[in-house]
Amino acid sequence: MKSNLIERINLVLEKPLTPQQRRKRGRIMKRLGKKIARKRKLALKKKAPKEKIEKRAAKQAKEILRSKILKNKKYDDLPFSARLQVDKKLDQKKALLKRITKKLIPIVRKKELQRLQSKNEK
Repeated sequence: MKSNLIERINLVLEKPLTPQQRRKRGRIMKRLGKKIARKRKLALKKKAPKEKIEKRAAKQAKEILRSKILKNKKYDDLPFSARLQVDKKLDQKKALLKRITKKLIPIVRKKELQRLQSKNEK
């Protein structure tokens, strides 16, 4: 039970994965995929909690910084080693990442409220 919890926590952490870790995560997701999808479907009917909104804002902030670092290139098109280098540069800019995240939280919260309102109108 405890090791399973640790695995789930590791799934949430967004650090660059080695190819071996990627394969292991794939096996875990094959086992847990349907359960996660069912819970996601239920969660979409509810308002996202504060932690989830903060997490979304942090993800958007990370994407903004990635696009500034990469300029015209796409992160997904880069080879694995180049992605690691970009992620290392992002780790060096944690303070900037936090500031951008803080500014994005109200915007993400507003989008979440709009999503719920449009869902209720249907």
